[in-house]
Amino acid sequence: MSKTPALDGLPAVATFSIVGVDTSTGEIGVAVQSKFLAVGAVVPWVSAGSGAVATQSWANTSYGPKGLELLSQGLHPEQVIERLVAADPDGETRQLGIVDMAGRSATFTGKDCFDYAGGIAGPGFAAQGNILANSAVIDGLVKGFQAEGSLPDRLLSALTLAQQAGGDKRGMQGAALYVAKAGAGYGGFNDRYIDLRVDDHSSPIEELKRLLALQRLYFGRTAPEDRLPIMGATLDEIRVLLAGHGYHPGTGSAYDAQTQSQLQAYFLTENFDDRWTDEAVIDRLVLEFMRKY
Repeated sequence: MSKTPALDGLPAVATFSIVGVDTSTGEIGVAVQSKFLAVGAVVPWVSAGSGAVATQSWANTSYGPKGLELLSQGLHPEQVIERLVAADPDGETRQLGIVDMAGRSATFTGKDCFDYAGGIAGPGFAAQGNILANSAVIDGLVKGFQAEGSLPDRLLSALTLAQQAGGDKRGMQGAALYVAKAGAGYGGFNDRYIDLRVDDHSSPIEELKRLLALQRLYFGRTAPEDRLPIMGATLDEIRVLLAGHGYHPGTGSAYDAQTQSQLQAYFLTENFDDRWTDEAVIDRLVLEFMRKY
């Protein structure tokens, strides 16, 4: 590879990633896995107001903010790539994928990237990777993304099928999932809907799935079918579980103020704020958590 002296000694971000958007929900994001420490701090760049960029293979991290800015100006992802690579003296060592909020996409693999390296772009997605076991890894990314489900689930499905096809031929270490959606960040103050990173793990994709399940548990809202009345056997069980966790619930056949106060304290301690209600109901998922931990 004819990289410049400025890149000597730097590790190549041997990576496979999927950049995707769900135009029906306004969710847009990047999922990535690599034999690279803390890959989530390098590859994914996302803004619900413009699009998403994955920059890898001797990654030029300036491609992230610059790419998002160009997308916000209305440029097609192909035009964005052309501008970024043309202004970079090491452009042929880079690899990137870009999707905008309308679903337009593009991927680029410089001729100096290590084999196997390549990518596929289609409506709503861009899939790419370098130092891969084979071309089937890219096919796995595409197949996973085109499956049914929410955008975060499809992004992780893409990583799973890519890994099953061989993945990064050096192995696994880090993974990340970054999804943006306008007003979906904590408290509704920004677009950082999901931002999960596995910096160093023997099975980073599976760990990322575990973290996504926890993210949904802690920050999701109670579904109507998960509202369990606090009465009878359920009330008795809640009191036993609270006592087992060191709380002091009330007694009697009714859901009393003491039990409610102690249950609320448990919710707030365990960060189930968004699932709390003053009504005499408990979220089924929280009750299952109480049983397990």
